[in-house]
Amino acid sequence: MAGAAPIGLVIFDCDGVLVDSEEASCRLCAQAAREAGMAVADSDAVATFSGMALPLIQQMIERETGTDLGPHWADVMQARFVSAMKEGVEPMPGVHAMLEAVHRLGVPVRVASNSSMEEMAVKFAATGLEPHFEGRIHSARDMRVPKPRPDVYLHAARTQGIEPARCLVLEDSDPGARAAVDAGMTCVMLREAHKPIPNWPGLIRIEKLSEFPAIVARMAGVEEQA
Repeated sequence: MAGAAPIGLVIFDCDGVLVDSEEASCRLCAQAAREAGMAVADSDAVATFSGMALPLIQQMIERETGTDLGPHWADVMQARFVSAMKEGVEPMPGVHAMLEAVHRLGVPVRVASNSSMEEMAVKFAATGLEPHFEGRIHSARDMRVPKPRPDVYLHAARTQGIEPARCLVLEDSDPGARAAVDAGMTCVMLREAHKPIPNWPGLIRIEKLSEFPAIVARMAGVEEQA
């Protein structure tokens, strides 16, 4: 990043980054896949479906099973997600402290997710994250151009008035990271040490959210605040 312009926007994915909902959502997808005749265990749900938008999951299930799930399958699954999140969802460990540290650095933040606006509203209300992102949430599902396409990240940057090269993204899934890289943004991946990350240029790994503010501070050219 030597000689690069300082970042002017941080964009967060939602599930698995801000809200601990990725595993629950993937298990719901695995259940639906089994209902359609696809052999996938709950233990393989995250590895199979993490970061995938519902239309792509539908295509996978239809391809594997030869079943036509119909035009409303994704909407039915979306309703299942919202219902499940209303029953209880937790913030990712350390997310509130991390967001407060990033805010102290003075760098604007936005959310860009494959989840719908309705689903994110439920998640953020349940986890107390609403005040951090009010009016700054973008849904690739509602745009109908899900990750790994970069559209939702580019839209977030345009809305903020920041060129993509000055955006820093925090992701946890390969499709999301692909979207960020293809948008021309720097991507940090939140992933445990024993799990590999893609061999794409510029990816940065962190294992805990507490590591992220220092990266933001360095790339924004500001001092980390205590």
